[in-house]
Amino acid sequence: MKDITYFNPEIETMDRGDLDALVEERINYTVKYAYDNSPFYNKWFKKNNVTLSDISTHEDLQHLPIITGNTVRERQPPQTDEFEFKCGSWDDIFTIHETSGTSGRPKSFFLTWDDWNRYAEKYSRSFVSQGFGLGDKVVVCASYGMNVGANTMTLAAQKIGMTIIPFGKCTFPVRIMQNYQPTGIVASIFKLLRLARRMKSEGIDPQESSIKRLVAGGESFSPESRDYVEELWGVKIYNTYGSTEGTMCGECRKRVGLHVPEDMVHLDVYNPHMKDFVEDGECGRIVLTTLIPVGEKTGMLLLNYDTDDTTVVVSRDKCACGRTHMRIMNPQREAETFWIAGNPFNRVDVEQGVFQRDNMDYLTGEYEAFVYGDEDEGEITLRVSMECENMENCDQELIQDNFIKSFLRYKPGLKEAYSEGIFDLLFNFTGPGDLEFYNIKGRPRRIVDRR
Repeated sequence: MKDITYFNPEIETMDRGDLDALVEERINYTVKYAYDNSPFYNKWFKKNNVTLSDISTHEDLQHLPIITGNTVRERQPPQTDEFEFKCGSWDDIFTIHETSGTSGRPKSFFLTWDDWNRYAEKYSRSFVSQGFGLGDKVVVCASYGMNVGANTMTLAAQKIGMTIIPFGKCTFPVRIMQNYQPTGIVASIFKLLRLARRMKSEGIDPQESSIKRLVAGGESFSPESRDYVEELWGVKIYNTYGSTEGTMCGECRKRVGLHVPEDMVHLDVYNPHMKDFVEDGECGRIVLTTLIPVGEKTGMLLLNYDTDDTTVVVSRDKCACGRTHMRIMNPQREAETFWIAGNPFNRVDVEQGVFQRDNMDYLTGEYEAFVYGDEDEGEITLRVSMECENMENCDQELIQDNFIKSFLRYKPGLKEAYSEGIFDLLFNFTGPGDLEFYNIKGRPRRIVDRR
């Protein structure tokens, strides 16, 4: 396998001053492109008396409206006669896509061939930063349907000389591992966990397989769950974060945050409660603008798009890998954040409690949780169900103690509510296959609020 350090070294290692200048050049071009080609932005600029000269810097961009998924849905058929965010004519559109629609009606997206090349470059940079290159064979366990992720990875593979095994699901026959000797797999943490267990059940040790590295994507995860799955496979797992809207950030081999391709994705962090953007190091929602290189086209343009995912900007300094592009923490879905007694917790916090290392001597890693109660009438209960390898040999007391210590460690508000009896933690243990989500089609809902 050819060892490549960077996919696009000129851009990836560009001096911060030059990179900021390139970003501002593309902000100018992107805003003008929006005015000339997007029905939505053309109307908005005129209605609010905004001229193109008003938007020329990063700070100016923040004065434009925050766009949400609902904004997009409300400006496409059947709500409107046309797709108001689509840019240009149908002659330029190469593919049409829809989001999964898990939070409502699907959003429509339109990509030109220029869009696809930019998407592919983002993933190419991530793959190369993680050590992939010519000669690698990678199984992609992501949908090849209306979402863009799997197809983008496949295009990226062509650009760097990788071979793709496009299964789309991680339920492929174990013979694939033996016959084709893949060197990598792209899948969610839980798909990798289940595949490792399935291989072991068929007499194949994942640590002795051909796999050299793994890429986790599709959902956020706790460091503890990643550590455990790495232990099962005996290789490192690299994190990626992507979306149909074009985010696509990736962790390099140093694993000190996900690099944002700043020349193609402008990322800000916004606090919706303060109604303002926050400083680096503070948590908030990811707000992105897809930047267009001068002279290129796009099928759909979003300025200041609220992804509903939260993160923190780790650093804008040069990474130890040599890349100068900013790094962010592993994003979390705000839809998976819940509030008890005025205190938030995320699905990842529950996952962290489950995957405490001593627990994994007894658990499979599969879990689900339910929130019950009424704060006005009594206590709120979080009931956590965990799947045991063997119910007769499962140290439930140890698991409960480890979970409680982990879950409350950095949550003083919840810890106080727990000690005062306002909030309670209950635990349920099941045998393999007995969790409720096994009886429901689709991706498991790890936390269900039943208040």
